[in-house]
Amino acid sequence: MKREEKNQQTKRRIIEGALSEFSVQGYAAGSTNTICGVQGISKGIIYHYFETKDVLYLACVKECFQRLTEYIRENMPDRDGAEYSLEDYFSIRTKFFYSYPVYQRIFCEAVISPPAHLRSEIQKCRQDFDQLNIQILEQLLTSFSLRPGISKDDVIEIFRQFQDFINIRYQMSNTEGQTFYAHEEKCRQTLDILLYGVIERKETKND
Repeated sequence: MKREEKNQQTKRRIIEGALSEFSVQGYAAGSTNTICGVQGISKGIIYHYFETKDVLYLACVKECFQRLTEYIRENMPDRDGAEYSLEDYFSIRTKFFYSYPVYQRIFCEAVISPPAHLRSEIQKCRQDFDQLNIQILEQLLTSFSLRPGISKDDVIEIFRQFQDFINIRYQMSNTEGQTFYAHEEKCRQTLDILLYGVIERKETKND
């Protein structure tokens, strides 16, 4: 086996061990000692490939957002109609986390309560994901005529504010047993209300 191939395999073992550890314990409680024990790799080997725990954690965060972004792009159908696209988007997100549960907590922590000293680096890791979300929202908005004085940028900014509020509520209520998927559903519902409002409009017929 070539040295480069062996190095890549060792690095992958470390990443997989770190994903498992951080997905259960989160960043703060995550332990490189546990990763070493599970993977049978010395701490010196881990730090040879990843200089610090922070670097290793960021590698996991980056992989999480890369895989999620690629999955959404590959599975998002090209349909007409905002309703279909909105449902498809959140359905695809849910299927991704069902298929790859190891990324659930890493995603939540990165989005809702990232380690303060890593916040800017995590923001870089999720840039493509954030940009994809903006593109999808802009695509949804092309099906509507916005009210006078309201721009797409206004809607996107308002949605970000709603999202921040929901994330804070999730963080505060998580100890009460709110699940990750309940949070995802709340995100979908928020965007649905933002786009369609809360009042049922009935068509009137003129005789």
